[in-house]
Amino acid sequence: MRVIWLTEFGAPSVLVPGEAPDPEPAEGQVLVDVEVASVLFAETQARAGRSMAPIPLPTPPFVPGNSVGGVISAVGAQVDPGLLGQRVVGSTGGLGGYADKAVVAAGGVIPIPDEVSTTDAAALLDDGRAAMGLFRLAAPNPGEWVLVEAAAGGLGSLLVQLAMNNDARVIGAVGSDAKLQTVRAAGAEAVNYAQPGWTAHVRGLTGGAAVDVVFDGVGGDIGTAATSLVEAGGRFVVHGAASGAYTGTEALAARGVTVIGLPQMMAELGPLMQQLGTAALAEAAAGRLRPVIGQTFPLERAADAHAALEARTTVGKTFLLP
Repeated sequence: MRVIWLTEFGAPSVLVPGEAPDPEPAEGQVLVDVEVASVLFAETQARAGRSMAPIPLPTPPFVPGNSVGGVISAVGAQVDPGLLGQRVVGSTGGLGGYADKAVVAAGGVIPIPDEVSTTDAAALLDDGRAAMGLFRLAAPNPGEWVLVEAAAGGLGSLLVQLAMNNDARVIGAVGSDAKLQTVRAAGAEAVNYAQPGWTAHVRGLTGGAAVDVVFDGVGGDIGTAATSLVEAGGRFVVHGAASGAYTGTEALAARGVTVIGLPQMMAELGPLMQQLGTAALAEAAAGRLRPVIGQTFPLERAADAHAALEARTTVGKTFLLP
């Protein structure tokens, strides 16, 4: 089968097209003929040798890729053969997704509703369940001001929609003027945090009021600036570090702001991943959640996909098409 090998840690060019034997599903596993493979920002960091999780990076060479969508073509022992031919999305466990075929735990696949395309379902596997979970933890109320960083990205665009669906007042912050329209198309206000004084722009939109909820997926200087927008009683959710550094929150907690960070997310949302993923697909089937598919690349151009993500030129989800 065709795969993408990560030959060593480094620049996108270390992602090299190649071949590998077809995998065979072991007990409790299924084999998925991959139609679409997600490319995640965390994977660009792992490729560069920077782990963003408390899990050691594997030793190259290896085939990266965690999230795939496609059709089950084989099942291992102790797996219901009735799954054969089903369209599903699932996680590989972190390796093997950039390929024609991928092995996934049978208990971890999520059937795709007829109303949802495989590509949309794959977009919702990681970002959809994350958005559903983060929204559940922060619980924005109708009428509250919600700031979403990286609001034109895969996860950010879904958080914007969930907050809008709950009648919150939403401001989407993005890194370029080109991405403002993506946020406005969802009905939210939009600001460019690459422009000086962007927090004053946010305060102008709120009429000087504090923001009630911040979804901080950028960190660094942007996340630090966003801390000035939330006051006692608000919620600040630190769920990402696209800048390369997580936002420090000690001062926030001292001011009476509820900080929701990665340890709490992992503890509370980890056991619910399957449930949250199923719920996200159900929302999509009902027409209430629409992932933004920004760009797709042939499998052989995985290096270009990584380069685009790192250059911050992407909008919504990025996919490889085997």
